[in-house]
Amino acid sequence: MPTEASGTSGTLPGGEPSRPIRSWVRSSPGTHVWLAVIAITSLVIALSPAGLDTYLLHRNSSNLHQLSHHPVRALLGSAFWIEDPADVLLYAVLFEVLHAPVERWLGTAKWLFTVATAHIAATLISQQVVLVAIRLHDVPRSMAHVVDIGVSYGLAASAGILAYRLPRPWRWPYLAGVVAFFVVPFAVDRTYTDLGHLISLAIGLACYPLTRGEKSVASERGPGAD
Repeated sequence: MPTEASGTSGTLPGGEPSRPIRSWVRSSPGTHVWLAVIAITSLVIALSPAGLDTYLLHRNSSNLHQLSHHPVRALLGSAFWIEDPADVLLYAVLFEVLHAPVERWLGTAKWLFTVATAHIAATLISQQVVLVAIRLHDVPRSMAHVVDIGVSYGLAASAGILAYRLPRPWRWPYLAGVVAFFVVPFAVDRTYTDLGHLISLAIGLACYPLTRGEKSVASERGPGAD
C-alpha cells in the first residue's frame, strides 16, 4: 500500500520514485519520441553507403526546391534529421536540458505548439529571404538546393519560453545569455540559419501567454523560497 501521496515533492508528474529515468521519460513523452526518431534517422545516415546519405538529406531538406515541390514533407521531414550523426549525443543533451523541462512544465500540447510554430515560421521566413537574395543575385541559385535540416529552430524556441520558467532574479541573466548566443552569430555571419534561430527565439518569447497559470520554479518551492 502506498505510503506517500502522488503529489509528494520530488516526484515527477505521473512519476515513480523508484524508477526516476522511466518517470522522466514518461513526463516528457513528446521530447523522447522525437529524440528516438532522430537517433534512428542518424543511424540510417551513418550506415548508408556514399551517395545514399546525401540523397536522404537532400530529400528531407526544407530548402526552396523541396518546399516548392513537397512542402509538407519538407517541413515535417526536416525536423527529424541531423546532418552529422556524430552530433546525436549533443542533441540528446540539448533535448533533455531544453525540450524536456518545457514539455513537463507546459504539457505536451503547448510545448508542441511552440516548437512546431517556431520550426515552420523560421523555415518559411528564412527561405523567403534566400529566395529574395537569389532574385537579387546576392547569393548563387544553388542555394535553393542546399541541405537545410535539423532541429535547432525548435530548440531555440524552447530556450526562449524556458526563460519564464525561471524565478525573476535568475531570469534576466539567462535571457541575456540566450539572446547573445543567437544575436552574435547573426551579427557576424548573417546567414539564413542564424536568422531562423532569432525568429524561433522570438516566437518562444512571444509564447508567454501559454505560461500563464503555470508555476515557476520559485513558486513550486513554496512561499518561503528565495
